[in-house]
Amino acid sequence: METRSQWGTRAGFILAAAGSAIGLGNIWRFPATAFENGGGAFMVPYLIALLTAGIPILIMEFTMGHRYRGSAPLTYKRMNKKSEWIGWWGVLVAFVISTYYSVIIAWAIMYSIFSFNLNWGSDTEGFLFGSYLETAAPGEFGGFVPSVLIPLIIVWLLVLGILYRGVKKGIEMANRIFIPLLVLVFLVIVIRAITLPGAVGGLNAFFTPDFSALADGQVWVAAYGQIFFSLSIAFAIMITYSSYLPKKSDITNNAFIVGFGNSSFELLCGIGVFSVLGFMAVQQGVGVNEVVAGGVGLAFVVFPQIINELPALNELFGFLFFISLVLAGLSSLISIIETYVAGLSDKFNISRQKAVIFGGGFAALVSLVFATRGGLNFLDAADYFINQFGVAFVGLVEVVLIAWVLRKLGELKEHANEISDIRLGGWWTFSLGVITPIVLGYTMYDLFRTNLMRLFETETGNYANYPDAFILYGGWFVAGGALVVGIMMALFKWRNAGAANESETQKTGEAK
Repeated sequence: METRSQWGTRAGFILAAAGSAIGLGNIWRFPATAFENGGGAFMVPYLIALLTAGIPILIMEFTMGHRYRGSAPLTYKRMNKKSEWIGWWGVLVAFVISTYYSVIIAWAIMYSIFSFNLNWGSDTEGFLFGSYLETAAPGEFGGFVPSVLIPLIIVWLLVLGILYRGVKKGIEMANRIFIPLLVLVFLVIVIRAITLPGAVGGLNAFFTPDFSALADGQVWVAAYGQIFFSLSIAFAIMITYSSYLPKKSDITNNAFIVGFGNSSFELLCGIGVFSVLGFMAVQQGVGVNEVVAGGVGLAFVVFPQIINELPALNELFGFLFFISLVLAGLSSLISIIETYVAGLSDKFNISRQKAVIFGGGFAALVSLVFATRGGLNFLDAADYFINQFGVAFVGLVEVVLIAWVLRKLGELKEHANEISDIRLGGWWTFSLGVITPIVLGYTMYDLFRTNLMRLFETETGNYANYPDAFILYGGWFVAGGALVVGIMMALFKWRNAGAANESETQKTGEAK
């Protein structure tokens, strides 16, 4: 088996980690979340969440990957033989996300092309769900949508080609292009946006603090949730990426740079998005609160409406916006797929090229489900359940296991302090041992309570009022399947027995 790959430079690792963290959620999730949870006042719990959960978990996962030198499953196995399944659980969550995340990038590619002639017309909602996606009823496939299938194939060929080239020549090289280009493109968007009529009103709505919101526990949960989902933590990515770091690496410094870099880009996104929402509110003669949206609706319905109403350079603005989605999506998708490429390579002692072909190829085939006329419904259900009951749940189990069951925080802190400029103290241990488990535990309780309450509030009792059968196999089975298959993967014998059985003492010596 070939020796483990390494990043070519520290900057290469930071760009790749930042590229993983900076994704579609930064652009379409953070602005709406901040606005709905106190505006400018939201930055208080947001920064506290960053310092007590986001960066501490980043440091923990960077240290785990660096110390044990393996993919997430191998790292957990070296930490404790009985915990390998948690690594595979995170990898399977990443696998599911990659299958539909790639489709959203395909949409963005097509919309960047549509921008040249504003093909979406005046009814942008009707165009997205009707003319473009040709949405079928929940549970129906309805055949492929060519304008989704073709760019989806392009996305997979591009991403798998990058991964096939390896860590240094593939992932690092791609992120050296994607991330600076993304920041440049979005800066152009923001500069244009803040010059629009009504932009000041949008920014006032975004930044004006409602400090009374800080007394609402749900605002704090939203802040921790935003940090948690934004930083690509708890589903194998950062453990995998840090396993490629050289022996001498400043772990804590890297974590702070990635954490604050991600948050800075989110703030930039908030400025850009609310500037154009302010413009839209003025054009329609309504309040900013009446045009705020998040998620797919913001990107593919509201933004095309805004682009239609721009006084000039509509096509260029539209192209730049959707290309920024493509760039943000590609850098994140590469990191997501790398989790199971590394896991398969470590477990079955195969080359990364074979792991890319088998793992990535299988994910590409599964993603075809989301390129059908019923794909949007499958995507919506899978995304909700795998994020709510996959990512957050993995994070809770991960932190509790490491802090309270295996009691590894002391060892990890010692390892990080030996090679880092910023030394960890009681803040880090208390954050991971107390604050994060409590917040994540309450978040999971709130999620289950919300879904239980929905039983009495909607016709079917399901998320988005979907039919029972569809939500069972399109939602619950997807989230539960990631856990079940993860446990099954841990039961397979390691083909790379030497790597799997390497002692912690040996790893500690090598890392030092």
